[in-house]
Amino acid sequence: PKTPPMAHEPMLLLAVTEFVANSATFTYFTAGALRKNISSDGLPRQFPLQLRTKSMEVFSPQLQERYPDQPMELHLWARQQPLLSCHPDALHGTLFSSAEAFVVLPNATRVPAFLLNIDANVTGKPTITRNRLGGTVRLTGMDPLPALCRAQGLPVPQVKRLETLLKFGLWLFGVPRANSKCCPHP
Repeated sequence: PKTPPMAHEPMLLLAVTEFVANSATFTYFTAGALRKNISSDGLPRQFPLQLRTKSMEVFSPQLQERYPDQPMELHLWARQQPLLSCHPDALHGTLFSSAEAFVVLPNATRVPAFLLNIDANVTGKPTITRNRLGGTVRLTGMDPLPALCRAQGLPVPQVKRLETLLKFGLWLFGVPRANSKCCPHP
């Protein structure tokens, strides 16, 4: 427990404890709010890899052979509650997530392709600019766990290449998007 500083002029004091932060992550996790489905329409056009079996050929050539140039979907979710810890300079978090890829057939049936568990460490630093509260987010580590092949007869995709792509995608699109949501605008 900390004693709030005394001030002789009006001020707003905001304190966030690990209990409050982890209670929020628990609430979001148990409510199922930490889920996101991404289709090829949901990716920025500049993204170097579109969600199609042809694009995934570098990771799993057999996927393209079995389902030539079919659209894919990616289902992302937290497989357990994210953990947050408060430090004097930043808020550190560990995310335990899973990504499952599906091939979307012409009749809209989804065929599971592979499942990849990804643990990531992030750091968020609060900032105050021009009397506005904001912050920055930084990816400090990522650990993809061995992939599981979900489609019968397909080999497991090459995890190292997927890891490189995920890191690149998070660095290029995920972290800047998170920062645009939490950074103050002049």
